[in-house]
Amino acid sequence: MPPALPESSAKDTSHRDRVNQAIRFQKADRTPRDFAAVPEVWERLSAHFGAPGRSEILRQLGVDCRIVSYDSFCRHPDIPAERVDMEASQERSSTGGMWRAVVPDGSNRDIWGAHRRSVPTAFGRLDQIVSYPLESARNLEDLRSYRWPEPDWWDFSSLPKVICGLNEPAIYSIRYRAGSVFETAWSLYGLERFLLELAGEPEKPLYIMERIAEVHLENLRRVLETAGEMIDVVYFYDDLASQNGLLASPRLYGRHVQPYHQRLIELARQFGKPVMMHSCGSVYALIPRLIDMGLAILSPVQPSAKDMDPEKLAEEFGGRIVFHGGVDVQQFLPRATPAEVRENVGRISGVLGRLGGYIRAGSHHLQADTPLANILEMYSVD
Repeated sequence: MPPALPESSAKDTSHRDRVNQAIRFQKADRTPRDFAAVPEVWERLSAHFGAPGRSEILRQLGVDCRIVSYDSFCRHPDIPAERVDMEASQERSSTGGMWRAVVPDGSNRDIWGAHRRSVPTAFGRLDQIVSYPLESARNLEDLRSYRWPEPDWWDFSSLPKVICGLNEPAIYSIRYRAGSVFETAWSLYGLERFLLELAGEPEKPLYIMERIAEVHLENLRRVLETAGEMIDVVYFYDDLASQNGLLASPRLYGRHVQPYHQRLIELARQFGKPVMMHSCGSVYALIPRLIDMGLAILSPVQPSAKDMDPEKLAEEFGGRIVFHGGVDVQQFLPRATPAEVRENVGRISGVLGRLGGYIRAGSHHLQADTPLANILEMYSVD
């Protein structure tokens, strides 16, 4: 069972309570809502609501969750502030920024050094990896000489004030985004090489993940010591699957990746915080293991992926893990009519939330080809 959740304050706490009730597998007055979208969707919603800020858009949509991200509070000691663009990432979907150093050619690097560029698509833009800073590493000494971030690059002293700002005019469910281990590691090294070596000669991939995990764990400890009473959920992300199956076998995951996830979960639980993990794709084969690890919330339910049908998941795992997501952003939401959206969203909420334990959201960021009317309909269903 998830750890105990913080008690409500005297302020209007319906949003926070609604999410906490879902985590306890209790029925709330309505299905809790979360939101993530690409920048083009934010811009269209801003124009529709006449709202210049993201917080007001979330309020208009009745979203119950707010996010504070670890990479909103860092600085690189070697990179001047004028080279940093906190809004450069196409993945940003919180109200705060994500640290990115802008390179002269227009690409950017995150705090770990992962190198990305924003590229145009048929409907908007997306971030693609340009190069891997550790691709030339041939031994552990090469990896040790890399400029690894250190916990003291982070300053969370302003975090309580930031959360107070998010909790206006009501109290929301505050989720701390702790970062990723596996995904950040391969973004520095190259996915194919990382997986091959993890399976056969894991020394270098394990070293990379250990350096990343050390920082995330210390950051998480400091965050929860600084603002733990104001944080409801700890959240980390590591995409472990494709549309049709896992990127690595359950055995390989259990041997080499799971220990890092377990340490994050256990640290959060020491502070009484439930943990949410984001992993796209068909993670069905790992769900029993994740439950045994103490994971409270699985994000996202991606119904277009193999074995991730909401009915199947609810039947097998309902009441044991909280589901987050469920509304397909790949095929359904861009092509459906508003009436179909209303019917589908209501059905999914009934299936995944039959025992409580469901937070409505897209199966990933709402995409730029999604009609505005469908987004508004999705967030109008109780």
